[in-house]
Amino acid sequence: MAETNNNNGGLSNNGADSKGLVVSFGEMLIDFVPTVSGVSLAEAPGFLKAPGGAPANVAIAVARLGGKAAFVGKLGDDEFGLMLAGILKKNGVSGDGLTFDQGARTALAFVTLKADGEREFMFYRNPSVDMLLTPDELNLC
Repeated sequence: MAETNNNNGGLSNNGADSKGLVVSFGEMLIDFVPTVSGVSLAEAPGFLKAPGGAPANVAIAVARLGGKAAFVGKLGDDEFGLMLAGILKKNGVSGDGLTFDQGARTALAFVTLKADGEREFMFYRNPSVDMLLTPDELNLC
C-alpha cells in the first residue's frame, strides 16, 4: 500500500484501498504451442497462439485471484501487441505502464513440452520490442 506523510505527521494511504498493488515488469509475448502434445517443435504439425511471458502471467494471475495488478512493459504497435494489451485489460490488469513501438515487433516464442517432460523453446527476438524499453519511456506516476 502506498503511504505518505500527511499534514498531521501521520501516515495516509493516498486513497488506496487496503490491498496493495502488484506490479510486474518485463516481457509479454506470443507463445506458439503445438496442436499435438509430446512432440518436438520440428515434429509439430501446427501451432496455436497464446499470450505468454512470465511477468505478464503473474500480473494476470494476481488479478484473477482478486488482487490489484499492473504490468509495465513494451509491446509492438502491431496486431500481436494490440491483442496482448487487450488481454491484460480483459483480465483486469492495469496497462497504464504499457508503451507501444512502431519500430520493432512483439516477441514470439515457440514452446513445446516434449514426451520426456523437457520444455523446448525457440525465440524470435532480433531484438524484439520488449528488449528496447528505456527508462525515459517508463510511466511511473
